[in-house]
Amino acid sequence: MTVPHVEIYTDGACKGNPGPGGWGAFLTSGPHEKELFGGEARTTNNRMELLAVIKALEALKQRSDVVVHTDSQYVQKGVSEWMRGWKARGWKTADKKPVKNVDLWLQLDALLGGHAIRWQWVKGHAGNPGNERADALANKGVPSR
Repeated sequence: MTVPHVEIYTDGACKGNPGPGGWGAFLTSGPHEKELFGGEARTTNNRMELLAVIKALEALKQRSDVVVHTDSQYVQKGVSEWMRGWKARGWKTADKKPVKNVDLWLQLDALLGGHAIRWQWVKGHAGNPGNERADALANKGVPSR
């Protein structure tokens, strides 16, 4: 059985930090496209960046070969550099403080094993069509005041 290849573009938006925020994800696989978005009345940009990736991975119906494109260094470095140490220290930072947004990091960690995932950082607001679409979806998800 062939494993589907999925390109995921994610973004978060916050009007104030904290403030009303939204997340957006744009998924493509061959000719198929899917748009996801949502938001929260009081949140932070980093929480929305994480939630965008979580919701995108939750939307996958089967094990997939995935490339996650994010303009969030927090998400990209968190997954590729920091998470291993956080887990080894019981979800504490190097200076023994609790990891911020641990509830979302735990959700993301639980989703990682189900797919072959490559992480690709992209410069935000630089004309990348997938990133621009995810940004528009994130802004659409921001609740109106």
